Amino acid sequence: MDSIQDGPHARAASNAGAAVPYFCQWESAHLAGAIIRRELDLKDDPAWAGSGAADVDEYARWASHVCGMACLKMVLAARTGRVHPTLALARGSLPYGAYTVDGDDIKGMIYAPFVRYVEEVHGLRARVHVDLATAALPALLDEAEFFMASVHPSIRWPDQLPPKKGGHLVLVTRASADEIVFHNPSGEPAVDGRPGTQADARAALAVFDRHFAGRGVAILRG
Repeated sequence: MDSIQDGPHARAASNAGAAVPYFCQWESAHLAGAIIRRELDLKDDPAWAGSGAADVDEYARWASHVCGMACLKMVLAARTGRVHPTLALARGSLPYGAYTVDGDDIKGMIYAPFVRYVEEVHGLRARVHVDLATAALPALLDEAEFFMASVHPSIRWPDQLPPKKGGHLVLVTRASADEIVFHNPSGEPAVDGRPGTQADARAALAVFDRHFAGRGVAILRG
């Protein structure tokens, strides 16, 4: 989820010649389809411990809220080669206010506190963007290395018309006048020869625009 308020689990993609590993927000990327369709309970994810959760209950409570942290995990892996557990990243962001937590009620990721967190803890330069047109993404990706874009989660099924825009974060790695290329932390895996929508998912600008809320966080170069 996003908010504008103040191994078998990774594959490599290409970003200006550099490897950009893919990570699902759920530890078992190959089981993402079953999780999305609620055929598999998060407590039954066999790889849950890799998230850095203290126990399976913590994993199940957080795993559907960490699309932004999965994007950050990809950025840090591409930049440094180090793979951070997703929930360790989320936990580290809490003192900055990147999430608000009230029992099982988790809201976030909240952009401005997230920017402070990644700058102070991970040494990244980041900038919040709002009211951004989809057509402006190619120019933005000339300046920024990555863009964490707020889209509707149904972008995993690009032929579907979403009920609204935004609510989920994907990591845009490339953009041109023809298409947007992105890693989707909650994309569908490839099945029976059908292409997936996880690593290097592609959408024409008009398709991406149907899902894109016009906001997100740019990770700047250097």
